[in-house]
Amino acid sequence: MQFEDLNLNKPLLAALSDLQLSEPTVIQSKVFSPIMSGKDVVGIAQTGTGKTFAYLLPILRLWKFSKVPYPQTLIIVPTRELVVQVVEAIEQLTPYMNTVAAGVYGGTNIKTHKALVYEGADIVVGTPGRMMDLILDGVLKTKTLKHLIVDEVDEMLNLGFRTQLKNIIDLLPPKRQNLMFSATLIPAVAEVIHLVSEYYTVIEAAPSGAPLENIEQYSYPAQNFNTKANALSWFLQQDKSMTKVLVFVGTRKMADALFQRMQLDFEMEAGIIHSSKSQNNRFATVKSFEDGTCRFLIATDIIARGLDVSGITHVINFDLPDTAEKYIHRIGRTGRAEQKGIAVSLIAEKEMDNKTKIEQLMKLSIPLKILPNEIDINEDLIDLELVKDIEPFQDYKNKTPKASGGAFHEKKEKNKKVNVKLTRAMKMKKKYKKPQKRRPKKR
Repeated sequence: MQFEDLNLNKPLLAALSDLQLSEPTVIQSKVFSPIMSGKDVVGIAQTGTGKTFAYLLPILRLWKFSKVPYPQTLIIVPTRELVVQVVEAIEQLTPYMNTVAAGVYGGTNIKTHKALVYEGADIVVGTPGRMMDLILDGVLKTKTLKHLIVDEVDEMLNLGFRTQLKNIIDLLPPKRQNLMFSATLIPAVAEVIHLVSEYYTVIEAAPSGAPLENIEQYSYPAQNFNTKANALSWFLQQDKSMTKVLVFVGTRKMADALFQRMQLDFEMEAGIIHSSKSQNNRFATVKSFEDGTCRFLIATDIIARGLDVSGITHVINFDLPDTAEKYIHRIGRTGRAEQKGIAVSLIAEKEMDNKTKIEQLMKLSIPLKILPNEIDINEDLIDLELVKDIEPFQDYKNKTPKASGGAFHEKKEKNKKVNVKLTRAMKMKKKYKKPQKRRPKKR
């Protein structure tokens, strides 16, 4: 199938031609007609299969010019990076259209976004918190809303956005088309979908957890942080094909520790991004990674959905994720657009159960190789790996308080005084040592 076979108008076809895109992906071709017919659609597809264009193309085809400055479409996404990515995708598809898109997200001055939305936008893309703030402030009007799109529903749950998402839905007009996209359709995701729509069509481009065909996967045993860091450093030094590498770690503190360690050997080539970094820092780091200034990027799962950087050669799982689905999203950053990619996992003994769950989900075995002899096996643990002693629970309510020893010196006379409101009679008695009466007024 070609894009010309779909019911697209000339401006969209011209934009796709400029992007040198001629054939739609599986999810793009499957959801186009149901969305165009006005149905509520739930799209299930892996990361990197073109989900963004899958819902943008029919929505932009249905868009009609309106003098009313209120949005016709709301797109809710979980991360700031994904907001920027979706807005850029809209701009790529609308150079020959008058469609205006606005991106809003937390971590920046809300006054800027208020002004942006107040000027008028046909499509508003935002994270749940900032979008909720704008609706409650009365700046974001929803009375002309025709379409609601919720992207990465499963990640919304992982980041704790369920309540905010429900609150936004309660404030929207009931008559609208709902589009929801997710990589998985687990029971928790289905519950959130039912909050948005009761009648919907599920369209699945590929079974959940299906392995990504263009990605070569293998793993190495590495029991602790130091051994994993030594292995990562050795791979980067020996393998010159690792020109754009994405390194995933489990926590922000672990990411900071790894970044400090890797800077010793790769000072100008290392980058780091996680939720504690400022918004400007995150955007600048991603930009340097995209243009090749930064050779490898250390990241937490916050950007597994929001990072769309072309040409990633390798994905390194420094720590295996706690769920099998996250592994799919991580390695989906490479091997895109029919290119080959490599995913390497460094696995400690305690992470072997996670490896088994991943293999069961993909129905594919991940080969376990032996670390090269040149890599130093360091058994020393860093502070983050040490188990902290936890104080036993104490019942403070029933605990007998110790007798207080009081002050260590006698208070000064002026500090012993008690604030008492003095009447005029009391002041006069204190001044003249005896009560004083007012003299009668002369008549």
